[in-house]
Amino acid sequence: MAKITLSTLAHSYLDNPKSDDDYALKPIDHIWEDGAAYALLGPSGCGKTTLLNIISGLLKPSSGKILFDDFDVTDNDTSTRNIAQVFQFPVVYDTMTVKENLAFPLKNRGLDADYIEKRVSEIAKMISLDDILDKKTNGLTADVKQKISLGRGLVREDVNAILFDEPLTVIDPKMKWELRTQLKAIHQKLGHTMIYVTHDQTEALTFADKVIVMSDGEVVQIGTPTELFEKPEHTFVGYFIGSPGMNIIPAKVNGHKAIIGDHEIILNDTYGKLDGKVELGIRPEFIKFSDDPNALPITINRIEDVGHYKIARTRFQNHDINIIINEGDDFSKDMHGIIFDTEKINIYENDWRVDP
Repeated sequence: MAKITLSTLAHSYLDNPKSDDDYALKPIDHIWEDGAAYALLGPSGCGKTTLLNIISGLLKPSSGKILFDDFDVTDNDTSTRNIAQVFQFPVVYDTMTVKENLAFPLKNRGLDADYIEKRVSEIAKMISLDDILDKKTNGLTADVKQKISLGRGLVREDVNAILFDEPLTVIDPKMKWELRTQLKAIHQKLGHTMIYVTHDQTEALTFADKVIVMSDGEVVQIGTPTELFEKPEHTFVGYFIGSPGMNIIPAKVNGHKAIIGDHEIILNDTYGKLDGKVELGIRPEFIKFSDDPNALPITINRIEDVGHYKIARTRFQNHDINIIINEGDDFSKDMHGIIFDTEKINIYENDWRVDP
Protein backbone atom coordinates (compact mmCIF):
# COMPACT_ATOMS: atom_id res chain seq x y z
CA MET A 1 0.00 0.00 0.00
CA ALA A 2 1.16 3.54 -0.64
CA LYS A 3 0.43 7.19 -0.09
CA ILE A 4 -0.08 8.71 -3.54
CA THR A 5 0.84 12.36 -4.09
CA LEU A 6 -0.28 14.33 -7.13
CA SER A 7 1.90 17.43 -7.51
CA THR A 8 0.67 20.13 -9.96
CA LEU A 9 -0.40 17.27 -12.21
CA ALA A 10 -2.01 18.18 -15.55
CA HIS A 11 -2.52 16.56 -18.93
CA SER A 12 -3.39 17.58 -22.46
CA TYR A 13 -3.75 15.29 -25.46
CA LEU A 14 -2.54 18.18 -27.65
CA ASP A 15 1.16 18.75 -28.39
CA ASN A 16 1.07 22.47 -27.65
CA PRO A 17 -1.80 23.33 -25.28
CA LYS A 18 -2.39 27.08 -25.12
CA SER A 19 -5.32 27.49 -22.73
CA ASP A 20 -7.21 25.68 -19.97
CA ASP A 21 -9.68 24.43 -22.55
CA ASP A 22 -6.88 22.41 -24.18
CA TYR A 23 -6.39 20.31 -21.03
CA ALA A 24 -8.27 17.06 -20.37
CA LEU A 25 -6.97 17.29 -16.81
CA LYS A 26 -6.38 20.72 -15.29
CA PRO A 27 -3.68 21.13 -12.58
CA ILE A 28 -4.35 19.16 -9.44
CA ASP A 29 -2.49 18.91 -6.13
CA HIS A 30 -3.67 16.22 -3.77
CA ILE A 31 -2.50 13.47 -1.43
CA TRP A 32 -4.29 10.12 -1.47
CA GLU A 33 -3.81 8.73 2.02
CA ASP A 34 -2.38 5.24 2.45
CA GLY A 35 -5.18 2.69 2.91
CA ALA A 36 -8.09 5.02 2.12
CA ALA A 37 -10.91 4.38 -0.38
CA TYR A 38 -11.47 7.12 -2.95
CA ALA A 39 -13.99 7.57 -5.75
CA LEU A 40 -13.46 9.70 -8.84
CA LEU A 41 -16.95 10.89 -9.73
CA GLY A 42 -18.16 12.88 -12.70
CA PRO A 43 -19.87 12.70 -16.10
CA SER A 44 -18.29 11.16 -19.20
CA GLY A 45 -15.40 13.24 -20.51
CA CYS A 46 -14.67 15.03 -17.24
CA GLY A 47 -11.11 13.67 -16.94
CA LYS A 48 -11.52 10.92 -14.34
CA THR A 49 -10.21 8.06 -16.53
CA THR A 50 -7.33 10.27 -17.69
CA LEU A 51 -6.37 10.80 -14.05
CA LEU A 52 -6.69 7.09 -13.26
CA ASN A 53 -4.49 6.16 -16.23
CA ILE A 54 -1.82 8.62 -15.07
CA ILE A 55 -1.84 7.04 -11.61
CA SER A 56 -1.55 3.55 -13.09
CA GLY A 57 1.26 4.51 -15.49
CA LEU A 58 -0.72 3.90 -18.69
CA LEU A 59 -0.40 7.62 -19.44
CA LYS A 60 2.44 10.06 -18.75
CA PRO A 61 1.22 13.51 -17.63
CA SER A 62 2.00 16.61 -19.67
CA SER A 63 3.26 18.32 -16.52
CA GLY A 64 3.65 17.73 -12.81
CA LYS A 65 4.67 14.69 -10.81
CA ILE A 66 3.14 11.61 -9.20
CA LEU A 67 4.75 10.08 -6.14
CA PHE A 68 4.20 6.78 -4.34
CA ASP A 69 5.31 7.14 -0.70
CA ASP A 70 7.31 10.25 -1.69
CA PHE A 71 9.15 8.33 -4.44
CA ASP A 72 8.77 9.91 -7.89
CA VAL A 73 7.18 7.38 -10.28
CA THR A 74 6.20 9.85 -13.02
CA ASP A 75 8.43 8.15 -15.60
CA ASN A 76 7.88 4.60 -14.32
CA ASP A 77 5.79 2.14 -16.32
CA THR A 78 2.81 0.25 -14.94
CA SER A 79 4.70 -2.92 -13.99
CA THR A 80 7.14 -1.09 -11.71
CA ARG A 81 4.37 0.82 -9.88
CA ASN A 82 3.05 -2.39 -8.35
CA ILE A 83 -0.64 -1.64 -8.79
CA ALA A 84 -3.65 -3.77 -9.67
CA GLN A 85 -6.26 -2.45 -12.09
CA VAL A 86 -9.79 -3.65 -12.85
CA PHE A 87 -11.23 -2.37 -16.12
CA GLN A 88 -14.76 -1.55 -17.26
CA PHE A 89 -15.19 -4.83 -19.15
CA PRO A 90 -14.12 -8.28 -17.90
CA VAL A 91 -10.62 -9.49 -18.69
CA VAL A 92 -10.37 -13.24 -18.03
CA TYR A 93 -8.58 -16.26 -19.46
CA ASP A 94 -11.35 -18.38 -20.99
CA THR A 95 -9.25 -21.55 -21.13
CA MET A 96 -8.69 -21.45 -17.36
CA THR A 97 -11.00 -22.26 -14.47
CA VAL A 98 -12.23 -19.59 -12.11
CA LYS A 99 -9.66 -20.76 -9.56
CA GLU A 100 -6.81 -20.62 -12.07
CA ASN A 101 -7.82 -17.09 -13.11
CA LEU A 102 -7.78 -15.89 -9.51
CA ALA A 103 -4.46 -17.61 -8.82
CA PHE A 104 -2.71 -16.30 -11.96
CA PRO A 105 -1.31 -13.02 -10.51
CA LEU A 106 0.13 -14.96 -7.56
CA LYS A 107 1.56 -17.83 -9.63
CA ASN A 108 3.08 -15.29 -11.98
CA ARG A 109 5.11 -13.99 -9.01
CA GLY A 110 6.24 -17.47 -7.97
CA LEU A 111 4.50 -17.49 -4.61
CA ASP A 112 4.14 -20.59 -2.45
CA ALA A 113 1.39 -23.01 -3.54
CA ASP A 114 -0.12 -23.27 -0.06
CA TYR A 115 -0.34 -19.47 0.22
CA ILE A 116 -1.93 -19.25 -3.22
CA GLU A 117 -4.54 -21.85 -2.29
CA LYS A 118 -5.38 -20.02 0.94
CA ARG A 119 -5.50 -16.57 -0.65
CA VAL A 120 -7.65 -17.63 -3.62
CA SER A 121 -10.07 -19.33 -1.23
CA GLU A 122 -10.35 -16.15 0.89
CA ILE A 123 -11.03 -13.84 -2.07
CA ALA A 124 -13.44 -16.28 -3.75
CA LYS A 125 -15.48 -16.44 -0.55
CA MET A 126 -15.51 -12.64 -0.19
CA ILE A 127 -17.05 -12.13 -3.65
CA SER A 128 -19.19 -15.31 -3.69
CA LEU A 129 -17.25 -17.30 -6.28
CA ASP A 130 -16.34 -20.18 -3.97
CA ASP A 131 -19.03 -22.50 -5.38
CA ILE A 132 -17.78 -22.28 -9.00
CA LEU A 133 -14.00 -22.34 -8.55
CA ASP A 134 -13.55 -25.42 -10.73
CA LYS A 135 -15.68 -24.20 -13.64
CA LYS A 136 -14.14 -23.03 -16.91
CA THR A 137 -14.78 -19.35 -17.49
CA ASN A 138 -15.70 -19.55 -21.19
CA GLY A 139 -19.32 -20.49 -20.44
CA LEU A 140 -19.93 -17.93 -17.71
CA THR A 141 -21.99 -14.74 -18.02
CA ALA A 142 -20.40 -11.32 -18.42
CA ASP A 143 -21.27 -10.23 -14.88
CA VAL A 144 -19.71 -13.37 -13.35
CA LYS A 145 -16.61 -12.85 -15.49
CA GLN A 146 -16.39 -9.30 -14.14
CA LYS A 147 -16.51 -10.67 -10.61
CA ILE A 148 -13.51 -12.80 -11.55
CA SER A 149 -11.72 -9.68 -12.81
CA LEU A 150 -12.49 -8.00 -9.49
CA GLY A 151 -11.14 -11.03 -7.65
CA ARG A 152 -7.91 -10.95 -9.64
CA GLY A 153 -7.49 -7.30 -8.74
CA LEU A 154 -8.00 -8.04 -5.05
CA VAL A 155 -5.98 -11.23 -4.69
CA ARG A 156 -2.55 -9.64 -4.25
CA GLU A 157 -1.73 -8.33 -0.79
CA ASP A 158 1.47 -6.45 -1.73
CA VAL A 159 0.07 -3.87 -4.16
CA ASN A 160 0.54 -0.11 -3.71
CA ALA A 161 -3.04 0.52 -4.84
CA ILE A 162 -6.03 -1.10 -6.53
CA LEU A 163 -7.64 0.95 -9.30
CA PHE A 164 -11.19 0.34 -10.53
CA ASP A 165 -12.33 1.89 -13.83
CA GLU A 166 -16.17 1.72 -13.80
CA PRO A 167 -15.97 -1.99 -12.87
CA LEU A 168 -19.72 -2.58 -12.43
CA THR A 169 -20.86 -1.43 -15.88
CA VAL A 170 -21.72 -4.94 -17.12
CA ILE A 171 -23.13 -6.14 -13.79
CA ASP A 172 -26.90 -6.62 -13.47
CA PRO A 173 -28.61 -4.23 -10.99
CA LYS A 174 -29.16 -6.77 -8.20
CA MET A 175 -25.57 -8.06 -8.30
CA LYS A 176 -24.29 -4.49 -8.61
CA TRP A 177 -25.80 -3.60 -5.24
CA GLU A 178 -24.32 -6.73 -3.65
CA LEU A 179 -20.85 -6.08 -5.11
CA ARG A 180 -20.81 -2.45 -3.95
CA THR A 181 -21.48 -3.65 -0.42
CA GLN A 182 -18.88 -6.42 -0.72
CA LEU A 183 -16.21 -4.05 -2.05
CA LYS A 184 -16.74 -1.71 0.90
CA ALA A 185 -16.44 -4.61 3.34
CA ILE A 186 -13.35 -5.93 1.52
CA HIS A 187 -11.69 -2.52 1.75
CA GLN A 188 -12.37 -2.34 5.46
CA LYS A 189 -10.91 -5.83 5.92
CA LEU A 190 -7.86 -5.62 3.62
CA GLY A 191 -6.98 -1.92 4.03
CA HIS A 192 -5.66 -1.41 0.50
CA THR A 193 -5.51 2.05 -1.05
CA MET A 194 -8.41 1.90 -3.51
CA ILE A 195 -9.40 4.37 -6.23
CA TYR A 196 -12.74 3.82 -7.93
CA VAL A 197 -13.83 5.65 -11.10
CA THR A 198 -17.57 6.00 -11.73
CA HIS A 199 -20.22 8.35 -13.11
CA ASP A 200 -22.76 6.81 -10.68
CA GLN A 201 -23.14 8.87 -7.51
CA THR A 202 -24.65 5.93 -5.60
CA GLU A 203 -21.59 3.79 -6.32
CA ALA A 204 -19.24 6.59 -5.29
CA LEU A 205 -21.04 7.52 -2.09
CA THR A 206 -21.51 3.87 -1.06
CA PHE A 207 -17.90 2.86 -1.64
CA ALA A 208 -15.65 5.79 -0.81
CA ASP A 209 -14.27 7.40 2.33
CA LYS A 210 -13.75 10.51 0.19
CA VAL A 211 -15.18 11.42 -3.20
CA ILE A 212 -13.34 13.51 -5.79
CA VAL A 213 -15.93 15.28 -7.95
CA MET A 214 -14.68 16.31 -11.40
CA SER A 215 -16.15 18.55 -14.09
CA ASP A 216 -14.53 19.62 -17.39
CA GLY A 217 -11.11 18.28 -16.38
CA GLU A 218 -11.12 20.07 -13.04
CA VAL A 219 -11.46 18.77 -9.49
CA VAL A 220 -14.25 20.89 -8.02
CA GLN A 221 -14.47 19.26 -4.59
CA ILE A 222 -12.89 16.52 -2.50
CA GLY A 223 -14.90 15.49 0.52
CA THR A 224 -16.85 12.92 2.45
CA PRO A 225 -20.34 12.01 1.22
CA THR A 226 -21.80 14.15 4.02
CA GLU A 227 -19.68 17.18 3.05
CA LEU A 228 -20.67 16.87 -0.61
CA PHE A 229 -24.33 16.70 0.32
CA GLU A 230 -24.52 19.41 2.97
CA LYS A 231 -21.87 21.88 1.76
CA PRO A 232 -21.21 21.54 -1.97
CA GLU A 233 -18.25 23.80 -2.75
CA HIS A 234 -19.40 24.31 -6.34
CA THR A 235 -22.85 24.52 -7.89
CA PHE A 236 -21.94 21.56 -10.13
CA VAL A 237 -21.47 19.38 -7.03
CA GLY A 238 -24.83 20.53 -5.67
CA TYR A 239 -26.52 19.70 -8.96
CA PHE A 240 -24.66 16.41 -9.61
CA ILE A 241 -25.02 14.93 -6.11
CA GLY A 242 -28.55 14.14 -5.03
CA SER A 243 -31.73 12.98 -6.71
CA PRO A 244 -33.00 15.49 -7.52
CA GLY A 245 -29.99 17.74 -7.11
CA MET A 246 -29.72 20.98 -5.21
CA ASN A 247 -32.00 23.87 -6.17
CA ILE A 248 -29.77 26.69 -7.45
CA ILE A 249 -31.70 29.98 -7.50
CA PRO A 250 -30.45 33.42 -8.62
CA ALA A 251 -30.43 35.79 -5.66
CA LYS A 252 -29.25 39.11 -4.31
CA VAL A 253 -27.46 38.83 -0.99
CA ASN A 254 -27.03 41.78 1.32
CA GLY A 255 -25.61 41.07 4.77
CA HIS A 256 -27.95 38.56 6.41
CA LYS A 257 -30.69 38.82 3.77
CA ALA A 258 -31.21 37.03 0.45
CA ILE A 259 -33.64 38.39 -2.12
CA ILE A 260 -35.20 35.87 -4.53
CA GLY A 261 -37.40 37.66 -7.03
CA ASP A 262 -39.40 39.97 -4.80
CA HIS A 263 -39.21 37.74 -1.72
CA GLU A 264 -36.84 38.26 1.20
CA ILE A 265 -35.25 35.40 3.17
CA ILE A 266 -33.48 36.05 6.46
CA LEU A 267 -30.23 34.08 6.55
CA ASN A 268 -28.57 32.55 9.61
CA ASP A 269 -25.24 34.12 8.62
CA THR A 270 -24.01 37.47 7.34
CA TYR A 271 -22.16 37.84 4.04
CA GLY A 272 -19.92 40.58 2.70
CA LYS A 273 -20.29 42.31 -0.65
CA LEU A 274 -20.79 39.75 -3.44
CA ASP A 275 -20.14 40.51 -7.10
CA GLY A 276 -20.83 38.63 -10.32
CA LYS A 277 -23.32 35.76 -10.44
CA VAL A 278 -24.85 35.22 -6.99
CA GLU A 279 -27.05 32.21 -6.24
CA LEU A 280 -28.73 30.54 -3.30
CA GLY A 281 -28.50 26.76 -3.00
CA ILE A 282 -30.97 24.65 -1.03
CA ARG A 283 -31.50 20.91 -1.31
CA PRO A 284 -35.04 19.55 -1.92
CA GLU A 285 -34.78 17.68 1.40
CA PHE A 286 -34.54 20.96 3.33
CA ILE A 287 -37.68 22.66 2.00
CA LYS A 288 -41.12 22.25 3.59
CA PHE A 289 -44.60 23.23 2.50
CA SER A 290 -46.31 25.80 4.68
CA ASP A 291 -49.49 27.84 4.81
CA ASP A 292 -47.63 30.62 6.65
CA PRO A 293 -48.44 33.97 4.97
CA ASN A 294 -44.70 34.78 4.92
CA ALA A 295 -43.80 31.58 3.06
CA LEU A 296 -42.35 31.75 -0.45
CA PRO A 297 -45.36 31.55 -2.80
CA ILE A 298 -45.10 28.78 -5.40
CA THR A 299 -47.17 26.99 -8.01
CA ILE A 300 -47.24 23.19 -7.93
CA ASN A 301 -46.72 21.81 -11.44
CA ARG A 302 -46.88 18.12 -10.55
CA ILE A 303 -46.22 15.57 -7.83
CA GLU A 304 -44.07 12.51 -8.63
CA ASP A 305 -44.40 9.41 -6.45
CA VAL A 306 -41.05 7.56 -6.41
CA GLY A 307 -41.94 5.04 -3.71
CA HIS A 308 -40.62 5.95 -0.27
CA TYR A 309 -41.03 9.69 -0.90
CA LYS A 310 -42.64 12.13 -3.36
CA ILE A 311 -41.06 14.90 -5.40
CA ALA A 312 -42.99 18.13 -5.84
CA ARG A 313 -42.04 20.03 -9.00
CA THR A 314 -42.90 23.63 -8.25
CA ARG A 315 -42.23 27.08 -9.67
CA PHE A 316 -41.63 30.47 -8.10
CA GLN A 317 -41.84 33.27 -10.66
CA ASN A 318 -39.24 32.18 -13.27
CA HIS A 319 -37.48 29.58 -11.11
CA ASP A 320 -38.09 25.83 -10.82
CA ILE A 321 -37.88 24.51 -7.26
CA ASN A 322 -37.93 20.79 -6.40
CA ILE A 323 -39.13 19.64 -2.99
CA ILE A 324 -38.96 16.18 -1.40
CA ILE A 325 -42.06 15.20 0.55
CA ASN A 326 -41.42 12.42 3.05
CA GLU A 327 -44.06 10.26 4.66
CA GLY A 328 -45.52 12.15 7.59
CA ASP A 329 -44.67 15.61 6.22
CA ASP A 330 -47.38 18.21 6.60
CA PHE A 331 -48.56 18.61 3.02
CA SER A 332 -51.73 19.18 1.05
CA LYS A 333 -52.23 20.33 -2.52
CA ASP A 334 -53.93 23.41 -1.13
CA MET A 335 -50.60 24.61 0.29
CA HIS A 336 -48.96 27.13 -2.01
CA GLY A 337 -46.10 28.31 0.16
CA ILE A 338 -42.71 26.88 1.10
CA ILE A 339 -40.10 27.64 3.74
CA PHE A 340 -36.36 26.88 3.69
CA ASP A 341 -34.34 25.36 6.51
CA THR A 342 -32.03 28.37 6.79
CA GLU A 343 -29.27 26.30 8.44
CA LYS A 344 -28.99 24.34 5.19
CA ILE A 345 -28.74 27.28 2.79
CA ASN A 346 -25.49 27.76 0.83
CA ILE A 347 -24.58 30.97 -0.98
CA TYR A 348 -22.59 30.89 -4.23
CA GLU A 349 -20.65 33.56 -6.09
CA ASN A 350 -19.67 32.70 -9.67
CA ASP A 351 -20.50 29.04 -8.94
CA TRP A 352 -18.22 28.73 -5.88
CA ARG A 353 -19.53 28.52 -2.32
CA VAL A 354 -18.99 31.61 -0.19
CA ASP A 355 -18.18 31.35 3.50
CA PRO A 356 -20.20 33.74 5.68
